[in-house]
Amino acid sequence: MTEIVIKRVYSGPVADDGFRVLVDRLWPRGLAKATAALARWDKDVAPSSELRIWFSHRSDRFEEFTGRYQDELDDSGACAALVDAAGVAERITLLYAARDPEVNHARVLRDYLSAPRDDLTAR
Repeated sequence: MTEIVIKRVYSGPVADDGFRVLVDRLWPRGLAKATAALARWDKDVAPSSELRIWFSHRSDRFEEFTGRYQDELDDSGACAALVDAAGVAERITLLYAARDPEVNHARVLRDYLSAPRDDLTAR
């Protein structure tokens, strides 16, 4: 089974990151594309612009944000496409730019991808 971890994109790459994918809709400020060392920039698995703006990384909205974001993921094929792109990678590192390691969409996405479900391939 593929291990799925999250990491702040500003931390920089390390050898055991595996398949590195940026899961933000917007490119992180101050980060050069050449130094990001990405296998993929997947805007499609990021929350919609409307949801991202509403959420605004407010901890008091995180629970509701989680439900709304999971609904968006349910309605798209983006997660299956991401898993297919990662192939047989032993580790997928979901990269995010948010400052808070607990209140961010990458955490929700990691948990979503890690949950058993029939509609994602190549786990």
